[in-house]
Amino acid sequence: MTLQAPVDHELVIKKSRFLARVQPIKNRSEAQAIVWQLKQAHPDAVHVCWAMLAGGDSAAQDDGEPSGTAGRPMLEVLRHQDLDGVVATVVRYFGGIKLGAGGLVRAYTDAVAQALLRAEKSPIIPKIELTCWVPYDMEGWLRRQAQLAEVSILRVSHESLVQFVLEISKVQSLTWQQTLNDLGQGKLVWDDAKTDSSSQG
Repeated sequence: MTLQAPVDHELVIKKSRFLARVQPIKNRSEAQAIVWQLKQAHPDAVHVCWAMLAGGDSAAQDDGEPSGTAGRPMLEVLRHQDLDGVVATVVRYFGGIKLGAGGLVRAYTDAVAQALLRAEKSPIIPKIELTCWVPYDMEGWLRRQAQLAEVSILRVSHESLVQFVLEISKVQSLTWQQTLNDLGQGKLVWDDAKTDSSSQG
């Protein structure tokens, strides 16, 4: 599962403010860009801790909190919810009272867990890319077929034939190709399907 949209949650414990956010991402570099933006937006915050899971890649960052008290507990929350393509961030403003290691683990865990309670989740649908060629007089027809089936057209190039690169859910691909072959009376030429990385949808 992944998230539909960013969700924020604020926790106050012994005057320390924990500003949590969970949001969808595609990869680690996108997560790091979000963290950098948060650091610019909250220059007075003592810590900006984060954790992410995306396509088999994971990261957890304590950002100056005692080792293992922030990023790792946040990552565990994401794992327990079976999420992927998601980053959790917590901006902490220190309230002057130390919470201790156990208190920090609870605070960071709760901040992320509470944000996730309000987040809308959606299944990740594996997609594949299909490449096909059609005669010029069938270009408009194929565009309409793709629109009807909610298939994404990634690229179109015009050579001796019109080349379409399409993105379609894996489970839908075989039946859709078969339907097009029947309707197109054998005029479509397909390249071997290349499996793409799982896309959000």
